[in-house]
Amino acid sequence: MPLPRIVIAAVAVITMVSAVLADLVIPDLAVQHAFNPNWPPHAKFHDAQYMVMTVLLGVIGRTLALRPGRDAYGRTLCAAAVVATPWLGMTGALLFPDTATYDPEFADRTLFVLGLHGQVFMALILLTALLGAIAASWRRADSARY
Repeated sequence: MPLPRIVIAAVAVITMVSAVLADLVIPDLAVQHAFNPNWPPHAKFHDAQYMVMTVLLGVIGRTLALRPGRDAYGRTLCAAAVVATPWLGMTGALLFPDTATYDPEFADRTLFVLGLHGQVFMALILLTALLGAIAASWRRADSARY
């Protein structure tokens, strides 16, 4: 199996589990999300919606990336786009008014990497991996044509 498809499948698995782990399972992080007593029910609904969405997008992306058959290049690009969606959505959400990567009450418990919120840093790493996989896949498809 080509490396670009493996990279995309790995990012898909990370996408499937990361929001559920961070927002629901890991106690220190879940208290900032699903179990935050200061969040109204509607905010918790959208957090749950996001968790379900990331699992579904990860499953679709992984399936597209690993499925054998014709047009592997097209499926690879589609898989990368599907898996990139929640990570692009996370970074795009920062463009909306009054949004933040963390609630002020958790400022002292928030992880920053190179000046970026840990989630944003992770999103940039995974989007970079996806871009690398797309570039490698594109070069591979280009060389196969000639």
